[in-house]
Amino acid sequence: MIILALLSFSVLWAFAWGKESAWNGQTPSGTDTPGPFRPYYVPPGAKSYDSSSPLIHFTGSWFDSFNNMYVAMTLRWTDEKGAAAQMTFVGTGIEWFGGLDRSHGIAAVFIDGKKVQEIDTWSNVSRKQQRIFWTFNLPYGKHTIKVRNLGKGRVDSPVIDIDAFVVTEGHTTLPMTLPLTLDLSNAAAQPGQIESFASQTQWTLEQKGVTGVSAMQLTVISDTHALIIDKVEHNPVSIGGHPAWAALFNLRTHAVRPLKVESNSFCAGGTFLSNGTLINVGGNPVVGGYTSAADFGDLDGLQAVRIFEPCPSASAAHCNIYENHSRIRMASPRWYNTVIRISDGSAMIVGGSKKGGWMNNETVNNPTIEYWPPKSIHNSIGLPIHLPFLVRTLNANLFPIVFSLPDDRIFMAANQDAIIYDWRTNQEQHLPRIPNECRVTYPMAAAGLLLPLSPEDGYTAEILLCGGSTIDDKKPGYEISSQDPASSQCSRLLLTDQGIAAGWVVEEMPEARHMPDAVLLPTGEVLIVNGARTGISGYGNVIDQVGQSNADHPVLTPVLYDPTAPAGRRFSSEGMKSSAIPRMYHSVATLTPYGDIMVAGSNPNLDRSEVKYGTEYRVEWVGPPYMKMNRPLVHKPPKALLYGQNLTLSVKFPPSTNKAPNIKVALMDLGFVTHAVHANSRLVYLSSSLFSDGHSLQITGPPRPAVYPPGPGWIYVVVDGVPSVGFQVMVGNGDGPPVDHAAWDNLLKMTAVDQYEASKKTKGKKKGKKIDNTE
Repeated sequence: MIILALLSFSVLWAFAWGKESAWNGQTPSGTDTPGPFRPYYVPPGAKSYDSSSPLIHFTGSWFDSFNNMYVAMTLRWTDEKGAAAQMTFVGTGIEWFGGLDRSHGIAAVFIDGKKVQEIDTWSNVSRKQQRIFWTFNLPYGKHTIKVRNLGKGRVDSPVIDIDAFVVTEGHTTLPMTLPLTLDLSNAAAQPGQIESFASQTQWTLEQKGVTGVSAMQLTVISDTHALIIDKVEHNPVSIGGHPAWAALFNLRTHAVRPLKVESNSFCAGGTFLSNGTLINVGGNPVVGGYTSAADFGDLDGLQAVRIFEPCPSASAAHCNIYENHSRIRMASPRWYNTVIRISDGSAMIVGGSKKGGWMNNETVNNPTIEYWPPKSIHNSIGLPIHLPFLVRTLNANLFPIVFSLPDDRIFMAANQDAIIYDWRTNQEQHLPRIPNECRVTYPMAAAGLLLPLSPEDGYTAEILLCGGSTIDDKKPGYEISSQDPASSQCSRLLLTDQGIAAGWVVEEMPEARHMPDAVLLPTGEVLIVNGARTGISGYGNVIDQVGQSNADHPVLTPVLYDPTAPAGRRFSSEGMKSSAIPRMYHSVATLTPYGDIMVAGSNPNLDRSEVKYGTEYRVEWVGPPYMKMNRPLVHKPPKALLYGQNLTLSVKFPPSTNKAPNIKVALMDLGFVTHAVHANSRLVYLSSSLFSDGHSLQITGPPRPAVYPPGPGWIYVVVDGVPSVGFQVMVGNGDGPPVDHAAWDNLLKMTAVDQYEASKKTKGKKKGKKIDNTE
């Protein structure tokens, strides 16, 4: 176990995995004993038809069963080969719910007369009300589903059954998601490969694939896979008989493999460590039965540290998330925290709230930082360190914008303020206030980036903040409207003495946005996507809600920002395609190793919804013009890059390359993306020189860890503005971050396991009672 070995920490894996799953099902009010869970769910905007509905037509021999374990207490089953159930409906999607056990066999599913899938309903564990098939790719109108028993499987006379069909009623102009591709193979075309266009300035936009779980959190883990993490809700993809809330998404095949998560990862943060291990930290308490469609029985996620070890396998077959709250946890509860990797390869965990809610306030504020693995720095001995900045910036200071700077200090922005924090001396340097009363952190979320670092200017840091809102964060929700305008402001601050003295330089985006995603490209440009022109982040909190959304008027056209262009000429949407998919709260976007941009998510809802601004599973791919050009090709790229190390790359240049090509080598961290925060997003241009043979390119590693903190990265060779496909390298020696055993032991001694849940029980509250889970 890589992370545990490198952190010199022993955990009993067999014990942890051998115990009963944390997923136990609904907990009836007034008891801590979970009842059986069944994933049958009818989201807003859908309608259920149980097996007794006269709209379902059965052919062949079918039999009725009656039990309170079935939808509406009825179920129809058949063991006759060729027997079928058929229903005609009007809508954009349909789900089939039924049972799984050792008597069941294989069924064929037909949509509008075409067979779309064969499904084996055999299971070693008997489960009821399971989602067996779903598809949301249908154009609005009349459709027919047919389910036929193929009479084959692992047993003689295999059974299939119909418990219910759930129809997504949809909308005449809003097509729904494509059918899910199961993770059964690994070979397919790369995403973003689209027919070429005559115009070399033409961007492309393609909708292909679905995420299976709502894409609240997103990070690229390898050249084949991205990791998607959601909150606990009724996602259509299941694992272990219940909806999944994490999955691996294959960047080549678009296949989805659900992952088991023990705790509620709702609004968590994440980062890679210096050895390539990903940690996902924080989340939400156990979801109460009256604040969501069901109490899923998940563990309290507020102190969770979820471990995802390096997983370079193309199949990702053995990649998993590990939790053990009794031995691996944070010192304090955190919801909406930001996590970054610092120069020693460890994680700094910043801010957040001590429990679920919406706008932060002094009662639930967690104005501290802590480290993972824990440190004894500043006499903390593994416990949180108070940060006055996170008190001054109440109320709108959740998911602060944080970047590690090349001088080994930390930039932080929250609400209308910004500082540089020296983590080694525990000192704050105040920066000029963000102009024009623009707030930039949740729930007035702006996009923040550390602009590209270059050896030519000594890796001078400059910060870009785009979007947000001027809504007063002291207003109650009933005085805030989904129609309140967002900000179009972009602000830049050069982090030199002269730049700080000059203050923020302000420019305007073509359209106002809050909740945008800003994605660094290998060319040094920034693609700004997603977001809304009005409202505020979250759901269910303000007046004039659209469905449950606190925001309205989605911005559908991306805009490119060139930080090196003259002022007034930096923004352009020339050649851009506009999307038809609203992507507002809980949307994400990331650069991929291939150089295109994966765009996913949007879910301003308490649970899965199919109404306007419902839960979005479709994936879009934005292709910059260079995707259809001849691109540089790096032969046998290296796997590691040490600080200051000289390496020679063998590069095949496109035939059209200039005789004196403009070559840049971009070392990039693609970031951990959630809630408009692209934590650790980074582009460092490496020193490089081309040998006289015309294909040997010498590159030099970053000069020190502060310029690029040790850990995984991606290298793109950019020739005359056209990047190669990126290849992954480990920057540094690949060792794990330093482990302070005294700090770790003290954390375990001085803090309780899942202390928020424990505190509720000491107050006489039961798990099934109502808790706050609104945003």
